[in-house]
Amino acid sequence: MKGQIVKIISNLYTVNCDGIKYDCHSRGKFRKNNLTPVVGDYVIIDAENNYILEILERKNYLIRPFVANVDQGLLVTSLKSPDFSTNLLDKLLCIMEINDIEPIICLTKMDLLNEDEKEKLLEVVAYYQKIGYKVFNNDNLSAVKKIFKGKTTVFTGQTGAGKSTLLNKLDETLDLETGEISKALGRGKHTTRHVELHELFGGKVLDTPGFSSLDFNDFTKEEVRDSFKEFGEVPCKFHDCMHINERDCNVKARVLSGDILESRYENYKKILDSIGKKW
Repeated sequence: MKGQIVKIISNLYTVNCDGIKYDCHSRGKFRKNNLTPVVGDYVIIDAENNYILEILERKNYLIRPFVANVDQGLLVTSLKSPDFSTNLLDKLLCIMEINDIEPIICLTKMDLLNEDEKEKLLEVVAYYQKIGYKVFNNDNLSAVKKIFKGKTTVFTGQTGAGKSTLLNKLDETLDLETGEISKALGRGKHTTRHVELHELFGGKVLDTPGFSSLDFNDFTKEEVRDSFKEFGEVPCKFHDCMHINERDCNVKARVLSGDILESRYENYKKILDSIGKKW
């Protein structure tokens, strides 16, 4: 019987088969083959003995959070408490682009900004819109609701950004646990302890634990470069230009002229530095 994994708690996998949910265990052969079933996986199960027999081919797969078969990622991005981080946002955008997942930015906590802070941050946000990313404010719930239809969407972003709060506003029946920001740490408590797939507004939504660090060691330098899509629109002298040490690089010239956001370029270099041992 074919179904989809919608929740994992400990070693118990909840599989939805045409509206009927089965709590299943994983077969030992997956561990031997270095395979781990994750939420979003389409699987074949033995419904009588409650075992997962086979993991079907994945469209894509994310390691942090552990999810599969995702169409789009809603990057819930706090503007204040915790503070807005272009570094984390660009890392998330990079991961989404490499995995062929459409990134959508959702801003939270706009009301906590003073006018000067708001003006500066909205200039940065406007750049992301200019290069082609959809950007929503979490106060505009009617607009956010429209993005889910027919899609599997992963909610992710920095800890304390308000992912579970946003989901609860979208659908109060979810009643997801939320937490207060730790003022000492400047970030939120991890209130989402497991990944779960919810049906919402004609689509499927994955609520995931927040995180504040990412590992890029599985990516190549070319994948990282190509994930910064505005770089690809700039003609460089060499087709394999990495925009770091090359002379007469047009991307670097666009950064100096202000056409490319300086923080984007600096974050690109930081990601490359993190995988520097590979090139």
